[in-house]
Amino acid sequence: MSRVIVVGAGVVGLSCAVRLLEAGHRVDVVARDLPRETTSAVAAALWYPYRALPQDRVTTWSATTYAVLAALAAPLDYGGSPEAGVRMVPGTEVFRSAQPDPWWRSAVPALERVRDLPDGFADGWTFTTPVVEMPVYLDWLTARLEHLGGTVTRLNLKALPEGADAVVNCSALGARLLGADRTVVPVRGQVVYVEQVGVDRWWLDGAGPTYVVPREHDIVVGGTDQEGEWSRTPSPESAADILQRAARLVPALRDARVLRHKVGLRPVRPAVRLERVGRVVHCYGHGGAGVTLSWGVADEVASMVD
Repeated sequence: MSRVIVVGAGVVGLSCAVRLLEAGHRVDVVARDLPRETTSAVAAALWYPYRALPQDRVTTWSATTYAVLAALAAPLDYGGSPEAGVRMVPGTEVFRSAQPDPWWRSAVPALERVRDLPDGFADGWTFTTPVVEMPVYLDWLTARLEHLGGTVTRLNLKALPEGADAVVNCSALGARLLGADRTVVPVRGQVVYVEQVGVDRWWLDGAGPTYVVPREHDIVVGGTDQEGEWSRTPSPESAADILQRAARLVPALRDARVLRHKVGLRPVRPAVRLERVGRVVHCYGHGGAGVTLSWGVADEVASMVD
């Protein structure tokens, strides 16, 4: 058994820690922000490869994660884990002009073209995909980690830790310091949570980016895509614009009561960094697809440590 320290307690760090524990390692997670304080906790968490490259590796990681999340969403009698907060939800992505199939098409079991579209849109497709209730899911991941013997500790690091057989660097934007990597930049994403008004499908217009993601008790409406912006303070002007765009897709949102506002900073990089350098495995730069890539990259991290 080797001792592994995972740096970062977002969805990628926790998923890597679980896979390493399942492989028989002793694992401790250290992070400045605890799971519910991370950008992962803000995410609408619709499975969708967004702001992450390269396309071939992202497609492979995404397909692996889709399968794991779909299994968690299955009924309890079929081996699912309802307490994980994952549901399979149908939805539609729309476009203002004709589009080829998405580059990640092979990662989903089925995708169908649709012609019944909101006004102003010329093309679209529908598919069923995992939607993850992130606070619930992060609690579930943490409980799974602790059940397997791992730990999560708040620690503000100035460098990657010493004293372990391997270190897994899942520090997201922290990799600018801990990985000495200035190619990682924040892409600010603001979301609005509104009351659940009977919406049971997700909608996505990538041009906005505009998305409507229904959860059990609320709806996550987004968003923004502001590269290089570090502010985590919600903007009232952005919120109004988000809701206006979303109402074009789902008119019922016009009268929905706003519950709260949140901002997350996506850790975007020209390409996801997943490689081993000495005793350190770097795993960061997942952009807007941390949830979408999480189990795929975790499997690869575990194989690198082994």
